Amino acid sequence: MKNSVLILDFGSQYTQLIARRVRELNVYSQIEPFHIGVDKIKTLSPGAIILSGGPSSVYGAKAPRIGSDILKAGIPLLGICYGLQLLAFLSGMKVEPAGDREYGPANLQIIEQSPLLKDVKTNSKVWMSHGDKITGFSSDFVVTGKTENTELAVLESRQRKIFGVQFHPEVFHTEEGKKIIANFLFDIAALKPDWNMGNFIESTSAKIKAEVGNRKIILGLSGGVDSTVLALLLRKAVGEQVIPVFIDNGLLRRDEFKDLMQRFESRLDLNVVGIDAADIFLKNLENIRSPEKKRKIIGRTFIDVFSSAAEKIGGVDFFAQGTLYPDVIESVSVKGPSATIKSHHNVGGLPEKMNWKLVEPFKELFKDEVREIGRRIGLDEEFIMRHPFPGPGLAVRILGSINREKIAKLQHADAILIEELHNFNIYNDIWQAFMVLLPVKSVGVMGDMRTYENAAVIRLVESVDGMTADCYPAGAEFLQKTASRIVNEVKGINRVVYDLTSKPPGTIEWE
Repeated sequence: MKNSVLILDFGSQYTQLIARRVRELNVYSQIEPFHIGVDKIKTLSPGAIILSGGPSSVYGAKAPRIGSDILKAGIPLLGICYGLQLLAFLSGMKVEPAGDREYGPANLQIIEQSPLLKDVKTNSKVWMSHGDKITGFSSDFVVTGKTENTELAVLESRQRKIFGVQFHPEVFHTEEGKKIIANFLFDIAALKPDWNMGNFIESTSAKIKAEVGNRKIILGLSGGVDSTVLALLLRKAVGEQVIPVFIDNGLLRRDEFKDLMQRFESRLDLNVVGIDAADIFLKNLENIRSPEKKRKIIGRTFIDVFSSAAEKIGGVDFFAQGTLYPDVIESVSVKGPSATIKSHHNVGGLPEKMNWKLVEPFKELFKDEVREIGRRIGLDEEFIMRHPFPGPGLAVRILGSINREKIAKLQHADAILIEELHNFNIYNDIWQAFMVLLPVKSVGVMGDMRTYENAAVIRLVESVDGMTADCYPAGAEFLQKTASRIVNEVKGINRVVYDLTSKPPGTIEWE
C-alpha cells in the first residue's frame, strides 16, 4: 500500500512502539522481519520504510543485515539507532565501538535545519541506548544533529531521502520524537493520515469472523481491561460462539473473583463460565521460588483448566487471550531477534503444542490503544481505567515461595493501597499501583513489644504504554497514611518501603 509504512525489525525492544507512533499519526503500519528482502518489499509497495533499533553491532559476525539495494529502491528511509548505523554501514561509512556509551537521556543540539527536524527545539531531551558510533563519513550525507557524546546523532541524505537518528524518537522520553516521526511521514514521504482505531475494530472483527466461521472460541477472561475489551470485540464478531472463562487461581486481588463475576453478568451481559481452581494452582506452586518457574507453571495450569472446561463445553477450536505487545516483547521475539526479558503466563507459559488455534488480536497493541477500543465499543470508564494486573497475579508480587498466609497478607495490604489511592483521588493519575511482599523480615516495635515480621513495598508508576515507566511522585501524606494503615491493619507486616526505580533499568513488576 502506497500510503503505509513498512517497519523492518532488527530486534529492538521498542519496535512496536514505532508502529504505535505511526498509528497515533493515523497512518497504517506493518512490521516485518529484517530479512524479507527487497523483492518482497516492492510487492508490499510501502510509501516509507523505517529500520528499527536492535541489540546487535553492525560489524558483528551474526549481525542482522539487509542488502544495500534497499538504498536504491526509491522509498524514503528512516533508520533508528541500529537502523541508522546499518544505513551508514551500507553507505560505506565506518561503525565501531564508542568510547563513551550513551544510555538514557541526552540533549539534542541541532546543527543545521532539515525537513526531519522541522520545528524541533534545540537542546530537547532524546533517549539514547547505544554502544557504537559512526566514525567514517560519506560525502552525500549531512550531519544535522548531535549530543554531548555523539557527533553524528542525526544524519541524512536529502537527495536520496535517506535519514537516520542515533536516538529513539518512538519512546515517550524523547520530547520531540513524535514530531520527528511526523516530519518523516508527511513532509519527507508525503503520506496521508487516513487510518484510525475504528479501522482496526472493523478489519479485526471481519478477520475473526472469517477465520472462526461457525466454530467456538474459549476466551481466557482475567477481569482486566484487555480481556474484557476482547470479550466485547469477539462478541461483536461471532456472537454467542465466544465462551468467556474466568478462572480463580487463588492469586487474584481480595474478593475479586466474586465481585467480577457479578459485574460481568449484571453490567456487561456476558455469560461467563467461572471456575474456582485455587487449590490446583497453589498445589502446583508449592515450594517454587523461581519467578520463571512460577510463570511457566501458572501458564501450563491455566491451559489444563481451560482444557477441562473445553471438554465439557465441546466443539472448541480456538483459544483467545488479551495479550498485548509489552507482554510479547518481554517474552519472545515477535518479528525479529529481540532479547527475552521474562516469560508471561499468557505467552511464555503456553505449551508448544495446543489443541486450539490461538487468537490474539491485541498482540501488537498497547494498553491505552485497547482502552480506546473499549470506549469505541461501549465499555464504561470504571472498567477501562482499571490498572494492569499480571496474568500470574500475586505470584509475581510475592518474592520466593507462595502459600495462603502470604497471599492473604498481600491481598490485605494491596486492598488498603487501592482504597487510599481512591481516597486521595489519585488512582487515575497512576498507570499501575500494587504492593510487593518481600521474603525479608525486620525488627519492629508494636505495643512496647518486639516484632520480627515481613517488609512490603509500595510500587506506583507513571507510564503511557508500559514499555518505559517512572516512579510516581507520591506525596508524603499519602505514603505515610498508607504505610501506617498497612502496618497497623495487616498482621505480619511491620515495615513498608517505597520503590523509586524507573523502567528501565527495572521492570514494573518485581518478578
